[in-house]
Amino acid sequence: MNSTAAPLVGILMGSDSDWEVMKEAGKVLRDFNIPFEMTVTSAHRTPTRTHDYTQSAPERGIQVLIVGAGAAAHLAGVVASITDLPVIGVPLPATELQGMDALLSTVQMPGGIPVATMAIGKAGAKNAALMAVRILALNHPVLANQYQLYKTNMVNEVTAKHEALQNRLQDL
Repeated sequence: MNSTAAPLVGILMGSDSDWEVMKEAGKVLRDFNIPFEMTVTSAHRTPTRTHDYTQSAPERGIQVLIVGAGAAAHLAGVVASITDLPVIGVPLPATELQGMDALLSTVQMPGGIPVATMAIGKAGAKNAALMAVRILALNHPVLANQYQLYKTNMVNEVTAKHEALQNRLQDL
């Protein structure tokens, strides 16, 4: 994949205050050299912008949408109601409820409006990008190989940590 090519993934967030969480999705996509774009748009404050962005995404080459929102978190559901593209929701900890409100809003879509919902916060943003990688890998064998290497590296890291722990145990 070429990061200078047209974006394949669109990352939407309801506010620029969501950047600290949603940049984690961008980091993963960049690590896999997947071109992406990011935008701030609100289901409530800029509904026309949200609609226009979402509706034009396929013709611009976007294949997956990652949507982060906190509080009422309607953005992912609104986006999913407009497009047939896969929508991956990331609940954000934007209120004193620490993202539980956003999680419930994102996961409780009515039948017919699917949103793949990730964990709250940074882990969710990272996993949303990895889910996008898996979706894109269905049609990109090189990306599928990269993803397999990513998984192998995770196994190797855990194995190395286990071995280091065993060495420490011997020093007790």
